[in-house]
Amino acid sequence: MNHLFRWRRLARLMFMLIYFLINVLCASQQTVQSETQQVKGIVGQSFSFQERVINSSNLLYGDLGSIANVYPGKRGKITLEKRFENRLHLNNVTRYFTLSDLQIDDAGVYTVENTDEGKKRKTFELTVYNVVSKPPVTECDSSSCSVVCSVHNEKEVTLTLYRGEEILNQTSSPDLTSDPSLHLEVEGKNYNSTYSCVASNPVSNETVLVPKCCSEHGHPDDAGKRHFEWKPSRK
Repeated sequence: MNHLFRWRRLARLMFMLIYFLINVLCASQQTVQSETQQVKGIVGQSFSFQERVINSSNLLYGDLGSIANVYPGKRGKITLEKRFENRLHLNNVTRYFTLSDLQIDDAGVYTVENTDEGKKRKTFELTVYNVVSKPPVTECDSSSCSVVCSVHNEKEVTLTLYRGEEILNQTSSPDLTSDPSLHLEVEGKNYNSTYSCVASNPVSNETVLVPKCCSEHGHPDDAGKRHFEWKPSRK
């Protein structure tokens, strides 16, 4: 009897262990399937959703549901939501759905669903940005040896003021109705230093060298006031 009792107890423990492992595996699979890849695109450029289409597949977008379908066949067939007409296609080389001429309102959640592989899904959350504008120097005051640089504000734009490679100041604003700006007053001892304003967002940056508005002795530098030297930079 004791031997039988021990076997029953062992069998119960084994059952509980298997049940636990199955729950863990299912939870892990659900977590993997629910993960969303954060991706970025640039206005006017193309973006590819990097999940290969094998034979048949759907591309889903937000509340619109399916915006493209590919069916098995020698050449394949793609049907489109009118909004994406002439902009969405299946790349025959990479086998990725590719959206061209990106617009700001193309942002959102897209899901590639391969229906020939047991509905394997991969989800992307796309954010679309404009290329950041150059930060012009909007003021060059020779009487105080000071300058102000600013930048047209858009989503996630940051303006940074450098002396050489040292960050002197940095600003950004979630209020897109106002443009970020930074003020710099150059002290005599730092006259020969190189200053620059850098505007950046997650997909690009632009740099402008700050002009010298004063001479070494604190007198107005008319040449510096007339001439701004631009130095574009790419991220």
